[in-house]
Amino acid sequence: MKDPDQCANIHEVREEIDIIDREVIDALSKRFQYVIAAARFKTSEANVRAADRFHNMLQQRREWAKESGLNPDVVENIYRDLVNYYIEEELKHYKSE
Repeated sequence: MKDPDQCANIHEVREEIDIIDREVIDALSKRFQYVIAAARFKTSEANVRAADRFHNMLQQRREWAKESGLNPDVVENIYRDLVNYYIEEELKHYKSE
């Protein structure tokens, strides 16, 4: 991968962004696999939803966003949507086991 300042044109910038986006999507897929695996260890629907864990996770992601120079509100919204989706999928697996 090139550093952003090494890109000679918009095409190279877009190629690098595409590479990163593919890595992000692959990482989200891997994260989803762990979410589904977690369903095996849950003992109730409340454990799947894990409201306290959800809140604490969002706060940690906000801190990580700040440390990385990103807007914590945007990162929180992304994770809120993502994890709510994962929770619903985990519930399906929990209920089917």
